[in-house]
Amino acid sequence: MTGTTAAPGQRADHVRNRRLLLDAATAAFAEHGLDASMGEIAQRAGLAKGTVFRHFASKEDLLAAIMLQLLDRLTRNADRLHRADDAGAALREFMTDGVETLAADRAFCEVIGRPSLQHAEVRDAIDHLCVAVEALTARAREQGAVRGDITGTDIVLLLGGIHQTAAPLLAGEPEAWRRYLALALDGLCATDAGTLPHPPPGHLHFTDPEPS
Repeated sequence: MTGTTAAPGQRADHVRNRRLLLDAATAAFAEHGLDASMGEIAQRAGLAKGTVFRHFASKEDLLAAIMLQLLDRLTRNADRLHRADDAGAALREFMTDGVETLAADRAFCEVIGRPSLQHAEVRDAIDHLCVAVEALTARAREQGAVRGDITGTDIVLLLGGIHQTAAPLLAGEPEAWRRYLALALDGLCATDAGTLPHPPPGHLHFTDPEPS
């Protein structure tokens, strides 16, 4: 009886080709924005154009796959740090790694991030990230390391906010994000401050801006 399961060598080729395509696409989008073509990405990866479409049916699926890599990394990091004894230090480490990742590739956020937010898998992955970060943040609240009205969703939103604040400086001062991260961390630790003037965010909803 003949099965349809791929042989080990074929599976290894599939994984290798997918990795090559994601790396090539990330570089191409960083250089050329969304104008980068699937043909150019295939050429960078050293693969046939048809191979791209066997892995990714559209450019939107490819953008989403790149975004999912980042979200998976952040979620796994939050899960790992959740086991740390010092939850406050763990939360600081999580935020530092997250903002540093975003600051290292502005094109990622500006070119890949926004369109991929309309992809269902990316939205689900953001929800999973918020759950993982809430578990980490809850331990920091319990230990008195952060103010009691901070949530995991606040932390996830702050990652992008800190990066965007520093973005105009990063070309000339690539470490400028550390200043704004430190300011945000000081605010999170202000446990004797008054109640925040707006309720915590609920489920995140991402929409495209209205055309001008």
